Amino acid sequence: MLKAVLFDMDGVIVNTEPLHQKSYALMFDDVNIEVPDDLYSTFTGQSTRAICDMLIKHFNLPLGTETLQEIKRYHFKNLFENDDELDLLPGVLDLIKDYYNNGLTLVLASSATMENINNIFKRFNLNQYFVAKLSGADLKASKPHPEIFENAAKAAGFDRDQCMVIEDSTNGIKAAKDAGIFCVGYDGLESNDQDFSLADMVVNDFKDIAYETISKHFNSVLADK
Repeated sequence: MLKAVLFDMDGVIVNTEPLHQKSYALMFDDVNIEVPDDLYSTFTGQSTRAICDMLIKHFNLPLGTETLQEIKRYHFKNLFENDDELDLLPGVLDLIKDYYNNGLTLVLASSATMENINNIFKRFNLNQYFVAKLSGADLKASKPHPEIFENAAKAAGFDRDQCMVIEDSTNGIKAAKDAGIFCVGYDGLESNDQDFSLADMVVNDFKDIAYETISKHFNSVLADK
């Protein structure tokens, strides 16, 4: 039986991707590199630290990871405070309330820093619905490593076969499946060039995974195993 839902944040709860794109572009300009679109598309679902590590190696940058992270975070913080594009994704607040009111335990499992997570949750008053928030930036390995979802299931207090992940990225979906957790792929507006083939189901409207619908589907899948 479905007991807990483990949410990704960027691209699932909030549309931060435009801000990330702008802040990364500004960072690229600051360090004089050009990142092609096919390389940038691999960033989705990874922590800033993992991305900066990769950029330093790929472009042989004479900078430390922390320095590069701070440049990106500086631009993101400025955009977060001043850019009016930031908003919750359509229908996600209704979905969160639906799950919460039907007794599901909700956990946030994001590659974002805890500072960004807390800022988003405060801005949109989401703390009341979630029992825990986990940041992949605090872990040794970023998605697609399964550790964040393994830890999220523990934080929820349920076995992994009683949990469901909602993810929008290739890396996040692989992390969920490698953790042995049922995964819904959310193919949203910002899910460009992402591979949903490993997801147990794919939706582009949160109404398709409302509590009554997804609980029946989840339980039927569980019964068939």
